[in-house]
Amino acid sequence: MELEEEGEDIQGGAAFLSDDEDFEEDENPDLEDYEFLEAGEDNHTPIDVDIRSISVRSHSPVRGKMPNEANGQYGRSSGLRREFPLRVGLNMYDMVSSIAAKAPHTLSLVAPQRQSTSISVRSYGNDHRTQANSYEQSLAPAPLTAETLSGYERSSWGNFFIEYEPRPLQRSEEWMKLRVDELKQDVCMLFEACNHDVIGIITLVDDVQLLGIDHLFQDQIDVALRYIHEREFNSSSLYEVALRFRLLREHGLWVSPDMFGKFMNGRGSFSEEITNEAKGLLGLYNAAFLSVHGEPELEEAMSFARYHLESMRGELNSPLKEQVKRSLDIPLPRTYRRLETLHYFSEYEQEEGQNSILLELAKLEFTLLQYVHSKELKSLSRWWQDAYRYIGLGYARDRLVEAYTWSYILYYEKDFEMARMMVTKITALLTVMNDTYDVHATVEESRQLNTAIQRWDYNGESLLPEYLKMFYNLLLTTFKEFEDQLGLEERNQVVHVKKEFQRLSSYYLQEAEWRHQNYKLSFENQLNVTCKSIGVPLLCVASVVGMGDALMKGTMEWVLDGSIVISCGKIIRLLNDMGATDLGKNKGDMATTVECYMHEHKVNSEAALAHIDSFMENEWKTINQARFENDASGFLKTVINFAAGTSQCLSVRPATEEL
Repeated sequence: MELEEEGEDIQGGAAFLSDDEDFEEDENPDLEDYEFLEAGEDNHTPIDVDIRSISVRSHSPVRGKMPNEANGQYGRSSGLRREFPLRVGLNMYDMVSSIAAKAPHTLSLVAPQRQSTSISVRSYGNDHRTQANSYEQSLAPAPLTAETLSGYERSSWGNFFIEYEPRPLQRSEEWMKLRVDELKQDVCMLFEACNHDVIGIITLVDDVQLLGIDHLFQDQIDVALRYIHEREFNSSSLYEVALRFRLLREHGLWVSPDMFGKFMNGRGSFSEEITNEAKGLLGLYNAAFLSVHGEPELEEAMSFARYHLESMRGELNSPLKEQVKRSLDIPLPRTYRRLETLHYFSEYEQEEGQNSILLELAKLEFTLLQYVHSKELKSLSRWWQDAYRYIGLGYARDRLVEAYTWSYILYYEKDFEMARMMVTKITALLTVMNDTYDVHATVEESRQLNTAIQRWDYNGESLLPEYLKMFYNLLLTTFKEFEDQLGLEERNQVVHVKKEFQRLSSYYLQEAEWRHQNYKLSFENQLNVTCKSIGVPLLCVASVVGMGDALMKGTMEWVLDGSIVISCGKIIRLLNDMGATDLGKNKGDMATTVECYMHEHKVNSEAALAHIDSFMENEWKTINQARFENDASGFLKTVINFAAGTSQCLSVRPATEEL
């Protein structure tokens, strides 16, 4: 999408906006009153941090087994990478994707793509592969010159969000809130009505989750799933068995993969009798991505389901056709659910037995949250406009909107405004700090900046070169404002956020020292450092503080322990570096994990990417295992959102194909 000139509307998109005509509030409006507008209709677009028209480049090999062209059987895939177009009917990421078209890494926490020419790891010969002897040149960082110091694109947003004024809603906000309360009571009655109907329960829970209103019914969902977890389940339907399996595991209730044994033959393989059950195979495929270490039967399920889904894609009807396509691109447990919700609105309308109560509630709730998010982004944009001018560091990225996007990925619910504000401001600040270490400061200035940050008091300003003093002052002032805005208990926890920011500064300095020395690390050592310098530990700790009482006691200790947070950081770092392999890394950047693996094992990029994809699968299994092993399940959802949402955002590029 192209942004319109300042003062013009952005066309194409979502819903719930009036045409400036007078209207009366019907007491019993038709559901059609809340229909989303189709893309391209001539209406003003509301602002919400969701993706509208993008495609996802999958840097991962096709999992498991793929057809062997010679004999038609399925055999192991070896690092096959393909592009998967994904067009999504969403909103604000439409504009984010337009930025990604110009600078594909602007959504990255740490490693954006600059406009300057970069040394690409991939040297495209006749076989389109990078040979093992071609990577040495790319490992050596290019010298930093005046040409490379200001290569970041300017923000594409300008004053858009500062000046943005949404048109009036079709219904008043007060009316919509009252209507939501009424519909919530109706949905609670739905839960009560199917209290002893296992199929009814899992169907209702799945619909509520896919429609994005599960945060309104957490208690009802927990009670319902614990009920079915304690009951025997003897269904012979692959779809029902797979759905129950996925829902229980998603919510931390252990269920054995042995339940799929009834669909297998005596040779330990899945039966050919289920090969034409598209909906059941899709459920099996998505369920298999909740596997933990040591579950080969789920790896077999993943391969079997994918093979047969691929073979029948051209024969499927909507909406199943689109659901299969999306899951084969990115499986449901690893999809950022807010994106899936926007797909599911239109698809749910086509489902047999769809419930108009759920659909109306979902659309109303989505619209109310849009309104909240647009106000937050306007306020934060004003703060950053003043802050960015104050620090006067023109070499640093102006990426406030993208920073807000990360906070929205972590949690979109209305109650977490403080958490989104903290994560957005911290992300904006760490971006400036990262750019200072990476592209502007000398090694000595980097040491001075780190010393001042470790000191963390206003007297530390005297240690800094003149151009960094304003940034340092803003950093300390912003954290002081966090303390003033939080309650007493959360205020005392801000010290943990400070410590993580200080650690991040130390990681950046270490990377600057290695880059200066042209020091080459092993793959393992590189990953152990850069999975932390990607910023995940800092943002997770800030999230715990910002979410406050919404989290169980002990969550901070669980996050600081770090094992699951580090797994998330590794996934994000590896995805980021795999993207850099395709797009080329920035001048001055140290070698990526992909390059380190190539250098250490003397292999080409395809072999390195295949290994790294397998490595990421193990990290996902570690995260899945944590669902059953900790008392911080509320925050684990945030970590999973981070890994899933980031994997999509790091892969966005302009859409070039229709579904």
